[in-house]
Parts: sequence; structure tokens; C-alpha cells
Amino acid sequence: MKVKNLINITTAISTIFLLISCAEKEINLDRDNLKLVNREIVTTDEKEVNTVALNAKGGDGFAVIKNINFDIGTITLELKGENNPGKSFIGIAFNIRNDSTYEAVYFRPFNFRADDLVSREHSVQYISPPRHTWKSLRTDHEGEYEAAYLNPPSPDEWFGIRVKIDSSNVYVYDKESGTAILNVNRLEKQVSNKIGLWTGNNSKGVFKNMRILK
Repeated sequence: MKVKNLINITTAISTIFLLISCAEKEINLDRDNLKLVNREIVTTDEKEVNTVALNAKGGDGFAVIKNINFDIGTITLELKGENNPGKSFIGIAFNIRNDSTYEAVYFRPFNFRADDLVSREHSVQYISPPRHTWKSLRTDHEGEYEAAYLNPPSPDEWFGIRVKIDSSNVYVYDKESGTAILNVNRLEKQVSNKIGLWTGNNSKGVFKNMRILK
């Protein structure tokens, strides 16, 4: 009986530690925890804690999260762009090797509720620059690496996403409904454990409530 109780206690402790290790980790988005690449942090009217806003500049840019090692797992995040055609590209970068070589999933909020189907089907995009830009992927693999945002949010409002990354694929879901938005094969091997908040050419963006699960 004592041996059995000891086994049960050991199993329970192991389970607790497993649950703790698998729990979501909230990411600190304070300025000191971010390395900025072609972007600056700006103030906004947002009152919520752990929220950060990046300004608009020419070219892509991001804020790399310091002190986080992430390769395979799930990222949840809330983002806010704007209904500004051609000037609102916002998302998450991962497998960041340097300032120009990485993978990313990003959104074009101005296309969420566009009148024409073609524009709506360009609402969410996977890229892996410099070899696989949105333009080259659209030309060579039309409709494969971008998709519509089903049941889309307002382009000027916050929306939540869940991005699951494994060694071969990237899966994107709407955080609130769990609806699948995009499922693509990765075009690069996992070589870096860096992730960051990403905005595209001439685009600003606001981010909050970022968590990772490994």
C-alpha cells in the first residue's frame, strides 16, 4: 500500500510539473524587452497593460522579443491594424535569422471585408523573405500561401489569432472562434529561436496579450 501511494504521489507531482511546463507563458511587451528593427515604439490611446505600438516606416520592420527561445509551438496574440489600403500589414515573425531573413504570418485588415472576393482572399499571408516574398508566392503559387479571413473582424478593431508552428507546417486560427484561416507548408528549415512583432512597408500596428505555448 505504501509503495502504491508513493507511486501515486510521484505520478501526481510529475503531472503537475508537466502541466506547468506546458502552460502558456505571457510575453512581456515592455520597451526594454524588445529589440527594434526599422521601427520605433510610439504612444497610443490604448489603456491596457502589456500593449505596444509600432510606427510606420518604409520597408518591413519588427520588434524582436528578447530572452525568449521559441521554435516549435503556439503563439496567441491580439493585433490592431487599420482600414488603409496598401498601408496596413501586421503580423508575427518567427525563425528570425537576421533583419531580412525570417518567416512571417501577417494580415491585411483593409482586405478583411473588401467588396471583391479576390481582395478578401488576400487577407492573410505567409512569407519567408528574402527568397519567398508575397509577390513571388502569389506569382508562383497563387492561392496557396494566402487566404481570406473567414468571419472577418472589423479592419479597424482588435482581432485575436493563434498561430501553431511545427517543423513542417504553419496553422493560423481565429483566436475567439477557433476557425482555421490558413494552413501552409513551411518554406524554410527551423534554424532560429527568435520571434517578433512584425509590420510591413509603411504600416503601423498595435499588439497586446501575446502568449506562447511550447
